[in-house]
Amino acid sequence: MRPSKRAPDTLRQVSLERGVARYAEGSCLVKFGETHVLCTASLEERGPAWLRGSGKGWVTAEYAMLPRATLERTRREVTAGKPTGRTQEIQRLIGRALRAVVDLPALGEKQITLDCDVLQADGGTRTAAITGAWVALHDCFQWMKARNMLAAIPLRDHVAAISCGIYRGTPVLDLDYAEDSVAETDANFVLTGKGGLVEVQGTAEGVPFSEADLQAMLALARKGIGELVALQKAAIGQ
Repeated sequence: MRPSKRAPDTLRQVSLERGVARYAEGSCLVKFGETHVLCTASLEERGPAWLRGSGKGWVTAEYAMLPRATLERTRREVTAGKPTGRTQEIQRLIGRALRAVVDLPALGEKQITLDCDVLQADGGTRTAAITGAWVALHDCFQWMKARNMLAAIPLRDHVAAISCGIYRGTPVLDLDYAEDSVAETDANFVLTGKGGLVEVQGTAEGVPFSEADLQAMLALARKGIGELVALQKAAIGQ
């Protein structure tokens, strides 16, 4: 039995609330159970210097965990002078995931920054951030289109992410902290709405996992991401 009493293939309760940040061009408060992440999309009128003259835009991301997002206060990374390796890895993952479904030439020489701030953490912050950031990015594009800055919304597909793992010998979907902290295997899957694989991260915590375990986790991830994409569509009224 899972600590949450969920079935192995059941997500936590997920919600996607749009328009929660007054000044951002797009925003979404995403909740995966007790993990809450505020995602905002901010438009900049010019892209990075290294893309100047290319005609292409750029989508990037920043990620941070608020000091009391966890049981004990964590120091703000800005006071340390630089983000941790974990933070850099997560924000690069979020950026890659979103760029995988954006038509960058159609965006033009502009940049959109996705800020993903963890308000409360209970496992799966990066997967929640990717799922919510897609909604924030969609609404930023919609804001631009309404102002004739885009002819069409340059999204080729949905993208969402979910964690899976091996907990007490059983493949399970969407780990919360109670499972994540003791799981034999922890993995994150990023997939498009059409089922394309964007990124897979998997780590054995002591006992190696088998190819059969990987296939079982991928099957769970496909089911979970199908449900997340349906929630994204419902959130934006598709």
